Amino acid sequence: MADPRRAAAALARAIREAGDLVIPVDCVVCRRAPGPVCARCARDLVPAPASIARLAGGAPIVVGAMHTGAVAAVLRAIKDEARPGLVRHLGPLLAAALATLARDVDAAASTLTPVTVPGTRRSDRARGFRVTDRCCRVIGVAPHRALALVRQPGDQRGLDRDERVANVAASMRARDVAGRRIVIVDDVVTTGATLAEAARAVTAAGGLVVGAAAVSATPRHGGPRGGHGGRG
Repeated sequence: MADPRRAAAALARAIREAGDLVIPVDCVVCRRAPGPVCARCARDLVPAPASIARLAGGAPIVVGAMHTGAVAAVLRAIKDEARPGLVRHLGPLLAAALATLARDVDAAASTLTPVTVPGTRRSDRARGFRVTDRCCRVIGVAPHRALALVRQPGDQRGLDRDERVANVAASMRARDVAGRRIVIVDDVVTTGATLAEAARAVTAAGGLVVGAAAVSATPRHGGPRGGHGGRG
């Protein structure tokens, strides 16, 4: 029997997506021009891939852009307003990050397996979709759901790096990664705690983490090759 809450979330999502197509809405970035993303604001969603940090063992973390301005506004609308139709505006950023990472590690993209970071049960249920999975699919990349949460971490917002590390420690388990070259995929890199936990779980399951790719990174990194980062 279908979960009624999940069915309701899917229906609400379908209504929102249909509304974006037939009902005039304001741009989610400037909130003035017709949207959902106006032409002027769309020009600020240009990929600017950068290697911002490294995971334990030296694997690079590459993002498609900094998490500011239009990028932050679109991702906030996707997550807070559950609007998956906006993901297409961020797809090129993730594509640029993945291509840059493959070049940095001198590997063909076809030899790398993208493993997406899982969302919490609460966020997945509320939105009815996983942001990272949608970002992968919109650029034609099949996400490998090899990571799962073995416990539900608390809300990361407002926590410093050490608190985030403790919050997500030992929260993930990986499967079906042994012998594979893995790229961990996330939406936003903040402190690095979530990516570090994902890398730990993949390594423990026999996978080789060659790097991580994300749509964006928060400005606390200070630009390319700043301090260590990660969503959580």
